[in-house]
Amino acid sequence: MPHALHRATLALHTPLGTPLAGDTLFGQICWALREAAGEAELRHRLDGYTQGRPWLVASDGFPAGYLPRPTLPQHFAAPTGDPKQRKAARKQRWIPVDGTGAAFGALLASAVDDTVAYGSAPRQAVQAHNTLDRLSGSTGEGIFAPYSVAQTFHAAGQRIDVYLVLDSDRIAADEAGGLLAALGSSGFGRDAGVGLGKFTLLSLEPAAFAVPAGAGSWWTLAPCAPQGLGFAGPKSYWRVLTRFGRHGNALALAGKPFKTPVLLAATGAVVTPSEAFTVRPFVGQGLGGNGRLSLAEAATVQQGYAPVASIALEAAP
Repeated sequence: MPHALHRATLALHTPLGTPLAGDTLFGQICWALREAAGEAELRHRLDGYTQGRPWLVASDGFPAGYLPRPTLPQHFAAPTGDPKQRKAARKQRWIPVDGTGAAFGALLASAVDDTVAYGSAPRQAVQAHNTLDRLSGSTGEGIFAPYSVAQTFHAAGQRIDVYLVLDSDRIAADEAGGLLAALGSSGFGRDAGVGLGKFTLLSLEPAAFAVPAGAGSWWTLAPCAPQGLGFAGPKSYWRVLTRFGRHGNALALAGKPFKTPVLLAATGAVVTPSEAFTVRPFVGQGLGGNGRLSLAEAATVQQGYAPVASIALEAAP
């Protein structure tokens, strides 16, 4: 299957109401394709999606030039008896992308914090919302009570990298770029209708990660579903993520907007095959279809795939 890795660089223009997670981004790209080409074309692209043949796999959004630090137990890091140093090390959660071919110890030692990776660390804030009772013209109690929601603020024009694995037989890079640009124009995630999640596409170009000597594991760049894929349990590490999904676009207004919860391995997982290792662009599986994820739309699928970089695990000295 002719899957190839590409890097899209985005410039953010408004706060984000929803984190730039790969599975959420994939879902919104599917909606963008449906709006542009129709439902029949989307169904055609999704043919074989749950049988290991994705037409597109999206990563999370990362500060430009960086990847998320691999999720590994403490014994892989250099030991320290100072709690303050351990706490500071946990904040160093970004690895320079040009160092992916480095030896394991050097790779972890190159990690930096948000201030270095972003230039100006993102800020979390809350925005107050009101729902008016049309009979009284004011807020009140219950569903009319004021509430607040979280937003993430980045520096103006913040550069963000998103990695896309494209099946060149089913989607060209130019089309993928057009779908991303359309999504950025309308807004990504929650509260896009009131201005959140706006971005522009600066570039979309082929990409490749350097492969370190002795590589034997994959390092994931989006939430993925590793269940039942034959990974070696004692040599695989991840944080469990429960995704409580809900529909977007028109189905968000349907009577049953929520999807069936799914268990995923969070971004940054390290998975090791039980058999021979090969360099590949993605791991994971497609979830859903046949009504398994949604009562509102039986064909609904969930991205359980993730783009990957290669890593050579070694015990710290």
